[in-house]
Amino acid sequence: MCGIAGWFEKDRDLSYENDTMRRMGDALAPRGPDAFGYYTSPRGALAHRRLAVVDVENGVQPMTLRYGGAKYTLVYNGELYNTPELRRELVSIGFVFHGHGDTEVLLAAYAKWGGECLSRLNGIYAFAVLTEYEGSPGETTLFLARDRVGVKPLFFYHYTGGIVFASELKSLLQHEYVKPTLPRESLLDVLLLAPARRPGSGVYTDVFELKPGECAVYTARGLSLKTYWRLRAWLHTDDFEETAAHTRFLISDAIKRQLVSDVPLCAFLSGGLDSSVICAVA
Repeated sequence: MCGIAGWFEKDRDLSYENDTMRRMGDALAPRGPDAFGYYTSPRGALAHRRLAVVDVENGVQPMTLRYGGAKYTLVYNGELYNTPELRRELVSIGFVFHGHGDTEVLLAAYAKWGGECLSRLNGIYAFAVLTEYEGSPGETTLFLARDRVGVKPLFFYHYTGGIVFASELKSLLQHEYVKPTLPRESLLDVLLLAPARRPGSGVYTDVFELKPGECAVYTARGLSLKTYWRLRAWLHTDDFEETAAHTRFLISDAIKRQLVSDVPLCAFLSGGLDSSVICAVA
């Protein structure tokens, strides 16, 4: 688990907003006790709190890549389970990697394919990419994305002239523009639905959550949201033996992919069916 935060402003120079990024990052410290980093530029600022699991030395964020005449800077919370496959494909078209972590692969994938990279990702994630073009700060863009089922959180505050985002509400509240005012609908959420919320609700006034399977782009022209994935129902035609074999493969493959780590692992074994199966396969 890591924490990300950031700010995009089309009419204000953010190059020296170090204190704001530090405050937003400090609020996320429990999500990432191992490292803290931030990045500021004329249009965008990013912060990252890291829990180091894979490629401890080379996975430092924010991470920057220059490609095709643009500068891409990434902050990322999550894990990609198909990193080896993506890395092989990117290496085959000329990318060079300095480590073995998924952060570097995700950044290269976005630089190559833009938002279309989401269709290639197998994992859980919330990430932001700031794209800058030399000599053209007005063309800077911010891209945000959340994984298909919404495992990783991503909240944002959208206002005239910009957007502020973070993994947690308490980080958003460190920003001068975001006020902890509670509308009636959110009060009903807290009292009647908590810990659940209405989809997309960020509880506070004008604060929203990027929905599962949703991405967003912010430019000088404003904010645009897009649903890039939806769960679909398909007719099941396999017989019992095929279904059992397919289920065994999917569960085993998912567990093996999620065991990748450069630090020691442990398991919470409650005695239930799910944790027992996970421990048995592991």
